[in-house]
Amino acid sequence: MSISAESVKKLRELSGAPLMECKKALEEANGDPDEAFRVLRKRGQAAAAKKAGRPASEGLIGAYVHTGSRIAVIVEVNCESDFVARNKEFRELAHDLAMHICATDPKFIRKEDVTPELLERERAILLEQAAGSGKSTEVLAKIVEGRLGKFYEENCLYDQHFIKDAAATQTVGELINSKIAKFGENITVRRFARFKVGEASMQTGSENGGSS
Repeated sequence: MSISAESVKKLRELSGAPLMECKKALEEANGDPDEAFRVLRKRGQAAAAKKAGRPASEGLIGAYVHTGSRIAVIVEVNCESDFVARNKEFRELAHDLAMHICATDPKFIRKEDVTPELLERERAILLEQAAGSGKSTEVLAKIVEGRLGKFYEENCLYDQHFIKDAAATQTVGELINSKIAKFGENITVRRFARFKVGEASMQTGSENGGSS
């Protein structure tokens, strides 16, 4: 089928993927823009997996101070080259991530960063909540694992729905994967700090699992 240049342009603006990749995705999705976006997201995840082991020692610090100056966030976002670090879109990504952290207050960067002790405590709470349903042990275990997904979504940056995505279909992790696919470099959030007036300590998170 024929794919219009306007459709390709809109998909590129939405996804940030190269024009040719947008055209291929639309062709694969028979012109359906939503399905084409899902195709690009899957490809972005594949690209991210291939580049995940590559060192990312360049990057920059993104910062955001909320209206009223009572909450502020700084976040370190890493990439592989100074060329990408100086790119306007990469700088916007760092700023948007800082703004997102300000709004959602994640406790960890990734689900892998959740401490085993906290995870077991959360599992025990969820199991106790589900125990009164009278379901089998196997079913209860599945219910608990399903509810843990909500816990990750609330507490882990990469699993949270990106606040600037009005449709709430893109997680922060998927947003970062789309930038990895676009720039061809590994991109990762290394650490962040969230300050709020009146709180005894700042909320921090790092790729090594540190949180306080």
